[in-house]
Amino acid sequence: MGPIRTFPARAPMLRALLLLHPWRPLGVRGCTSHGTSGGREIQVRALAGPDQGITEILMNRPRARNALGNVFVSELQEALARLREDQQVRVLLFRSSVKGVFCAGADLKEREQMSAAEVGAFVQRLRGLMSEIASTAVMGLIETTRGLLPGAGGTQRLPRCLGVALAKELIFTGRRLTGVEAHALGLVNHAVDQNEEGNAAYHQARALAQEILPQAPIAVRLGKVAIDRGMEVDIASGMAIEGMCYAQNIPTQDRLEGMAAFREKRPPKFIGK
Repeated sequence: MGPIRTFPARAPMLRALLLLHPWRPLGVRGCTSHGTSGGREIQVRALAGPDQGITEILMNRPRARNALGNVFVSELQEALARLREDQQVRVLLFRSSVKGVFCAGADLKEREQMSAAEVGAFVQRLRGLMSEIASTAVMGLIETTRGLLPGAGGTQRLPRCLGVALAKELIFTGRRLTGVEAHALGLVNHAVDQNEEGNAAYHQARALAQEILPQAPIAVRLGKVAIDRGMEVDIASGMAIEGMCYAQNIPTQDRLEGMAAFREKRPPKFIGK
């Protein structure tokens, strides 16, 4: 994987990502330490107050522009494994703690020191990681400029996002996209004017997370499962997957609460059960 283009004038929205399970609040810490986490490449922060239920993963590797090295990937996998079991956190935001940079893609300096076998094993880890966090194919677009091709899922995700013809054009040429161009193609959901602090994309992503936060957690989770799994099969099979997800939601307390709130014309109070 090669580096991602950063967008100083307009920044694509950082995606608000949902894991398959809700979680409990974590506080500010590294993924394995309950103490200070200033030196860790992956840090986890749970928001409080009205944003309780939103957790941020901060990528903190400034010297390498958050490039995906072995330590970075290991810490990220460890953080996701722990978060997957938490019971209260509803929405996960990926955020860079490095101003002006989101993620530079693979650490090619580190990759150069690996054997062919080590590269294969590392790319396999990345492929699984990217699938888990629903990463977009933009992370692999410009590898062809370095004699590589996308190896962590870019050749499969990008055609599903943009169609075969456009995916081939971008991968074969190694073209870099601005935030506005990525938005026009439908590769990102939003492009926003950058602010003086350089965190306009974060604020947009957080606003989206705040919209998701009050929704019924089980329904959101099952909706994500239905979409993700349904995209991998034909439409008839996808309809069957949707039906199974819908059936799982029927007996939940949250569905009954939603119906009661609608009838009584009041905001629902979902509890994730």
